[in-house]
Amino acid sequence: MPTIKDVAREAGVSIATVSYVINNKDIPIRDDTRRLVWEAVERIGYTPNVTARNLKASQSRLIGYAWHDVPPDEVNAVLDRFTYFTAQAAEEAGYHILTFTHTQDNVLDVYSELIRTRRVDAFVLAGTMIDDPRIEFLMAQGFPFATFGRSNPAWDFPWVDTDGLRGSYDAVGHLVRLGHRRIAMIAWPEASLAGEFRVRGYLQALRAAGIPFRESYLWRGSHSEQTGRDALAYWSQMPFDERPTGVIAVSDLAAIGVLNEAEARGLGDVSVVGFDDVPLSQYLRPSLTTLRQPIPEISRALIHMLQAILNGETPDPYQVALPPQLIIRASTGAPPVK
Repeated sequence: MPTIKDVAREAGVSIATVSYVINNKDIPIRDDTRRLVWEAVERIGYTPNVTARNLKASQSRLIGYAWHDVPPDEVNAVLDRFTYFTAQAAEEAGYHILTFTHTQDNVLDVYSELIRTRRVDAFVLAGTMIDDPRIEFLMAQGFPFATFGRSNPAWDFPWVDTDGLRGSYDAVGHLVRLGHRRIAMIAWPEASLAGEFRVRGYLQALRAAGIPFRESYLWRGSHSEQTGRDALAYWSQMPFDERPTGVIAVSDLAAIGVLNEAEARGLGDVSVVGFDDVPLSQYLRPSLTTLRQPIPEISRALIHMLQAILNGETPDPYQVALPPQLIIRASTGAPPVK
């Protein structure tokens, strides 16, 4: 395997000059000398030892990311896309993503090990929650990280998130403009931080439209297609002039459950809005009106934040919520008239 000495001999320059050129050192070197070095590198097929260079600079150029855990009967298209776009953004910035897994019983062990062995320069976290032990640990360690999602309001750390409140608010506004007044929502359990932002947007939009909130119109359940089915089955038992004509779902998966149950019951006149814009949404019948999370923008913003932190700077912005885009398709229309 060619070495830096071979490059120096081929180019007719010193080893130090080769090192300066390859490592892009801020040292005056003539352009024709730089050209000679790079031509020699290409001719003999020399590959710089990136690992050794990174160790010398006390950087691994790796960003750690825990691979998300998904039950066998579920999918998480949002985090799948987030992982891809985060890897892409990291590579554009000169980094790579080191993915890893951990057990639920020992979440912090792998983080501690990666920090101790200096395998990564920083972490990206996703699936955050209130009292998130990962965030608390990394803040205590003073180790660089940024998160896709929020946590305790009193905790000061860099994050990027989808503005779920704005998304639900816009979804309700869309149904109101179509003429709906009986608008329900399918939500996750109250422990879900992201879910509660979406509920707040729903409630605020109802107030803005002068529509009274009905407890019976807020259905909570797990992240599943069955939750959407159960919600519509419950509402369909109400008298026609009381049942919801429009439904905002906390996820596309729940929205798909509503559409499936509506088809099974012959209730093709209920309008449904999902959240996430998973790839399947556009191919449903009817195609699903939904809120598209700005995943590529979130990924780029997180990597830019980490770049600033690793350069000893304070990210600007430090915390940001990006609005989702309302994608209008065939699953929403005017309310039915009896």
